[in-house]
Amino acid sequence: MANERAEQYQGKTTGFVTITCLVAAIGGCMFGYDVGVAGGVTSTDDFLREFFSNVYAKRRNAHENNYCKFNDQGLAAFNSSLYIAGLVATLVASPITRKYGRRVSIICAGIFFLVGAAVNAGSVNLSMLLLGRIMLGFGVGFESQAVPVYLSEVSPAHIRGALSVLFQLATTLGIFSANMISYVTQKFSPWGWRLALGTAAFPALLMSLGGYFLPETPNSLIQRGLTEKGRHVLEKLRGTRNVDAEFQDLIDASLLASSIKHPFREILEKRHRPQLVMAVLMPMFQILTGVNCILFYAPVMFLTMGFGENSLLYSGVLLGFVLVLSTFVSIGLVDKLGRRPLLLSGGLQMITCQIIVSVILGLKLGDNQELSQGYSIMLVIFFSLFVLGYGWSWGPLGYTVPSEVFPLAIRSAGQSITVAVNLLFTFIVAQAFLYLLCALKFGIFLLFACCVSVMTIFVYFMLPETKGVPIEDMSLIWTEHWFWKKMLPEN
Repeated sequence: MANERAEQYQGKTTGFVTITCLVAAIGGCMFGYDVGVAGGVTSTDDFLREFFSNVYAKRRNAHENNYCKFNDQGLAAFNSSLYIAGLVATLVASPITRKYGRRVSIICAGIFFLVGAAVNAGSVNLSMLLLGRIMLGFGVGFESQAVPVYLSEVSPAHIRGALSVLFQLATTLGIFSANMISYVTQKFSPWGWRLALGTAAFPALLMSLGGYFLPETPNSLIQRGLTEKGRHVLEKLRGTRNVDAEFQDLIDASLLASSIKHPFREILEKRHRPQLVMAVLMPMFQILTGVNCILFYAPVMFLTMGFGENSLLYSGVLLGFVLVLSTFVSIGLVDKLGRRPLLLSGGLQMITCQIIVSVILGLKLGDNQELSQGYSIMLVIFFSLFVLGYGWSWGPLGYTVPSEVFPLAIRSAGQSITVAVNLLFTFIVAQAFLYLLCALKFGIFLLFACCVSVMTIFVYFMLPETKGVPIEDMSLIWTEHWFWKKMLPEN
């Protein structure tokens, strides 16, 4: 199916490729840490007393509705402000990534993360706290724009899926680390939350320094006219000087890219319709699984269910560990089984778990009741199974698939759309979740189950398999798909 030249690609998985991808994926760690730490600190008394005294009072009120104790739009804004800032930043990052390279955007992201962590740790009022989250959001926008594209471009085709999933692995490790640090630092009253927020500065510093030493991708170098340097980097990445076939594909793709002056206008052309649909729907579906709400508010939900001060331990250690474990499963299987089998199996598992969780909550947790120990344990198990299914499927592949399907000419624009849609829906869901939890109660999980059902059906009928397809030949998969080939213009 792929271009005949792709069969002539030479090279191996070099240590240089592995180290390069590991450094780049630190951006995912930062993203994950900022997701996890928000849920951790918002469940601690010292943080709530300092910035959200009304939520603290409701939490202490035994007669307050279980589902509504944390329903506060200011508290939701603390979580969601990061994502609306990221949405704005990724639109700025797209032309920077295209003109100056992926590496520059990675360095910018590290600097934004560093500043945001420092501001958050030193916050003395809500405005300062939100400013720090906005700076972190700028970091999220830049790294989400650059890192997945970087990973897909430096990876050999036969292991591109596994190396691209490193971004998700780093994200899960960041979430796990944040939850663990939040659990430990809550013991250092009254300033432990500052330590938890400020610790994000360490991976941010690593990202900035590591980004400085990263090589630029061959794709970006060739696209910007640095052809010989691009070939040198490609030879180093592949561990061989025999890269003529792959290098020529990159030259051809670059010539096409240079002819396109307005990539956002180009991406709307009919011949790119399948990629555009994936760039919008894949990240949207990823967020509508509801997993971000579980990761944001797991401590809050476990408090609601009667776990008390151990909520951080249960949510942080258990769910974080499960998420990391499941990502290793994805790394091991994504280039063997393919993208579709993982997405379909993960979707079915998530649907089942969400329905069971909603039934348990609907039958056993009233407005002012506490769950028995047995039912609480059952919820922990099914939350964990839900996270497990997400972690090997939509978690990594919601980013991997859109990052690999676009031709070089519009890849930065396509990634910008992917990230913008992801952050927009993350913002909407994060801002609305506490309100919806109060209004719909256990029904919120049935709503997410319906969303996962729709997206699983979409994958089954509409997503072609991209396993093992060289990234510069990816456009050919649409011409053989039963539906998309009807949508493409005739040559």
